[in-house]
Amino acid sequence: MTYDFTTCPPRHGTGSLKWERYAGRDVIPMWVADMDFLSAPEIIGALGRRADHGVFGYTVPPATTIEAARDYLHTRHGAEVSAEQIVWFPGLVPALNIACRAFVQPGEEVLTCTPVYPPFLGAPGNTGVGLRKVDLVPSEEGWEIDFDALERAVTGVTRLFILCNPHNPVGRIFPRATVEKIAEFCRRHDLVLVSDEIHCDLLLDSKPHTSGLAFRGADAPRTVAMFAPSKTFNLAGLACAFLVIPDPATRSTFERAARGIITEVNAFGYAGCEAALRHGWAWHRQLIDFLRANRDRLETFVAASLPGVRTWHVEATYLAWLDVRGTGIGNPARFFEDHGVGLSDGIPFGAPPGFLRLNFGCPPSQLEEALRRMAAALPHA
Repeated sequence: MTYDFTTCPPRHGTGSLKWERYAGRDVIPMWVADMDFLSAPEIIGALGRRADHGVFGYTVPPATTIEAARDYLHTRHGAEVSAEQIVWFPGLVPALNIACRAFVQPGEEVLTCTPVYPPFLGAPGNTGVGLRKVDLVPSEEGWEIDFDALERAVTGVTRLFILCNPHNPVGRIFPRATVEKIAEFCRRHDLVLVSDEIHCDLLLDSKPHTSGLAFRGADAPRTVAMFAPSKTFNLAGLACAFLVIPDPATRSTFERAARGIITEVNAFGYAGCEAALRHGWAWHRQLIDFLRANRDRLETFVAASLPGVRTWHVEATYLAWLDVRGTGIGNPARFFEDHGVGLSDGIPFGAPPGFLRLNFGCPPSQLEEALRRMAAALPHA
């Protein structure tokens, strides 16, 4: 079956966070990590069948959805996970906040590497605990974790390390040796490792993803590995995620911290998740081909037609990290927005001024128009 990745129905007036931001303006939204593609028909069909049932009460995770998640973790990531080790959650952002609440007390700290997905940086403050940041190191090959800087940064009150792998926004698939070193670092310093793996099925290069679940036994840190179909299958609005917490005491601590705060996943979230994990992979294979082509077009265009702009090769995700400091533009997010392209400012990611994130998860025609507008804008900088 051939799926349609070249068109998308209009999203204005649908309550879309991505598109309503620029309502009434001629601005192409290329910011939040939400793709402009039709969902897989297999998922749409499953949601329709759930709607046809007609009763939408409180939910528990259906046994078939649990088995779909376990089979997915086994077949795609080599992880043998019991049903008891899975904690269902209405999204990974609340899970980040609950992890800070569960494992870090006032006066203690969270450690992470920047630039990074902004909720990593906001969650500690939301829960009244400290945050310590270590910069990733850019290179021609990509971005690297500075382990010497991590060792200097960790203290006696550090309790949690949050890893984004694959990495948002720099698009890196961290090699197995790097993830092993992170696991060893967390185990040695007795840190809980929160491994956000929401982009782990959006691999554009022929490199394997190493899950935080790859480490078991005495050498394993206390791990909270986080998954969701929301990025891979564009189902963020269904609010369904699942965490794998192998250690019973760590899992119990996390669940207690969430009690009375986090509501149940809704019925459509479970239905969409199960349909995606069971029946969405043919759609996914074609999606990857389109994303890879968009990635290649973007990288070629930046090098040839956007003077003063640098990007790094995107190994995974549908997000490109742009360094526009060479253009001399003082506020690049505002500048390109004024010229019809809405991008994410890099500052909330913990980057210095002059960085942007571009979402290329869209029909090729939309990407082309956004790139054309950016190129046309630069002579006015």
